[in-house]
Amino acid sequence: MKFEPWLAYTIGAGLCWGTYVPMIAFGGKELKSRYIAFLCVGVAYFLIAVLFPVVRIMLGWEKVTDLKTTGLVFATLAGAAGAFGALGVIFATAAAQPEDRIYIAPLIFTLAPVLNTVVSLIWHPTTDHPFHFALPEQLPGWKLFIGIVLVGAGAGLVLLSKEEAEASKGPPKPAVTAPPSNQPS
Repeated sequence: MKFEPWLAYTIGAGLCWGTYVPMIAFGGKELKSRYIAFLCVGVAYFLIAVLFPVVRIMLGWEKVTDLKTTGLVFATLAGAAGAFGALGVIFATAAAQPEDRIYIAPLIFTLAPVLNTVVSLIWHPTTDHPFHFALPEQLPGWKLFIGIVLVGAGAGLVLLSKEEAEASKGPPKPAVTAPPSNQPS
């Protein structure tokens, strides 16, 4: 099998999204403000998702020929979905107890591909009918449904194994502090 560029980009996206939840949770904790962390996400989006395309367009690397309203609306809605998803991660990590935060990413990344598959299966937009929903003439075979069950089972196993690993550690050990020194400095 030849390694295709799309596969490299897919792996890169998975690596980025797979590290997103732990990084935003830690960043918000360090900043002592989940909203400042969310603002940092927005700055990063601006730098990458606004300036990068603008530079490409200004340098003539990307030709802009047909800006359709439906394309602009749905691309913007996609950005809003991404931003609300990021905000959901921030709210989830803020609301969860520390021992429950480990569940957030597996649940998100289990729900997302299943929902993506179902939406892609029934939503068939066109320029004239952007809200065209219909079941396909031929439904996918049993493998789709087994795959959905396996995704759920996989997420459950990940969560269960983490829970077992945490339980086997026992209670946290108290921090050892050095006794105060009576030596003059």
